[in-house]
Amino acid sequence: MASIVLKRTNQKMPVVGFGLWKVTKSSCADTVYAAIKSGYRLFDGAGDYGNEKEAGEGVRRALSEGIVKREELFITSKLWNTFHAKEHVNKIAKKQLDLWGLDHFDLFLIHFPIALQYVDPSHRYPPEWWGDDGKTVTLANVPMQETWTCMEELVDQGVAKNIGISNCSGSIICDIFRYARIEPQVLQVEIHPYLTQEPLLKFAKTLGIAVTAYSSFGPQSYLELGMDKGVTALFEHDAITSAASKVGKTSAQVLLRWAIQRGMAVIPKSNSPDRLVQNLQSEDFELSEDDMKAISALNINLRLNDPAEIDPRMAIFA
Repeated sequence: MASIVLKRTNQKMPVVGFGLWKVTKSSCADTVYAAIKSGYRLFDGAGDYGNEKEAGEGVRRALSEGIVKREELFITSKLWNTFHAKEHVNKIAKKQLDLWGLDHFDLFLIHFPIALQYVDPSHRYPPEWWGDDGKTVTLANVPMQETWTCMEELVDQGVAKNIGISNCSGSIICDIFRYARIEPQVLQVEIHPYLTQEPLLKFAKTLGIAVTAYSSFGPQSYLELGMDKGVTALFEHDAITSAASKVGKTSAQVLLRWAIQRGMAVIPKSNSPDRLVQNLQSEDFELSEDDMKAISALNINLRLNDPAEIDPRMAIFA
């Protein structure tokens, strides 16, 4: 399996992983177990997804049966917005590890560069964006430097081997690099042909930050949430279907290959056993330069995951 070597640790991060966003609790353990049996080694989770305990059950089942060794897996999780303050980062990271039933994360990310009012996990977990009324967003005055310093301490303590950021733009990354003792090793952001983010990719490469693309299928992931913005499905776009026919692959495989060929890792999700395997088979072919350009030309700067739509004070991509 192809991988990206992370700076500082030289740990290998698989190029194709399995994303746990929207995987239901009831099916999560079985889904993770099946994905491991299919060959997946990277699992991308988060406290906010609400399924870490179940994901861990799937991992431990595979470990106990000898299907895989712990050192062969790459487990990612993320720090939610309500836990940015220095008194909360360590505690919640260890709670998340306990939920997984593991002794370390391979990668731990700051989910968003947004600090929200603390919610005690015993009161509500995961806390999501809003208060108890399900409507009010309460920001917290916690600077990124405070949070990043705590992330570095997770590395010192062996809680996380690698640390990084998600949903961050260039200015925030510049800021972190001014004070980081341990620089971010991974940047996870929304990237697909409708949002190609070339300047951000170039910047990350300049700094030696590995990039993981999420929402590789564009609007497809957001249909059930009513957040697809009404654009043409990438699976059905002529530029994608044309490229797929040339290489004898599915539209999904072409979309994943487009990202991989641009030097990124991808974390698709699928509930279909066949598509689970197909998504892994996005490494064994090449798209032509013309097809790569045609797919990239679909860019319309369409951002599907924007916290400003929840509250305008969270316009981190403005």
